[in-house]
Amino acid sequence: MERYREIGLKLTPQRLAILEYLDGNTSHPSAEDIYSCVKKKFPTMSFATVYNTLETLRKRGQILELTIDPDRKRYDPNIHPHNHLICLRCKTIVDVDLDFEIPIPDEARKSFDVLGNHIEFYGICDKCKKGGE
Repeated sequence: MERYREIGLKLTPQRLAILEYLDGNTSHPSAEDIYSCVKKKFPTMSFATVYNTLETLRKRGQILELTIDPDRKRYDPNIHPHNHLICLRCKTIVDVDLDFEIPIPDEARKSFDVLGNHIEFYGICDKCKKGGE
């Protein structure tokens, strides 16, 4: 929690609950997911508190905002470079912690200096294959 103090984040009990929920979370939750879980502990907390906390964390580089689910933004507390595997049926997102070197020819880069990449793999997860979803 010290790293959040260092970036100037006021640590209210509600924000601490949000941070605890995110800590080590690999489910790539939406703001709605986080709100529904944390609201159990803080029934009077507003959705705006969750959303504003996520926005503050995103702007300060503490979480990634994923736009790979067209229905809603998802958040990733793992800010280290990695890729994702996404189920097309249930929208489960799984981290892929492998580096892929993809050479881009000069003419395709259009004078860009490439600083990084993010690869999304799409498929059907085992749960959906077995359940026939």
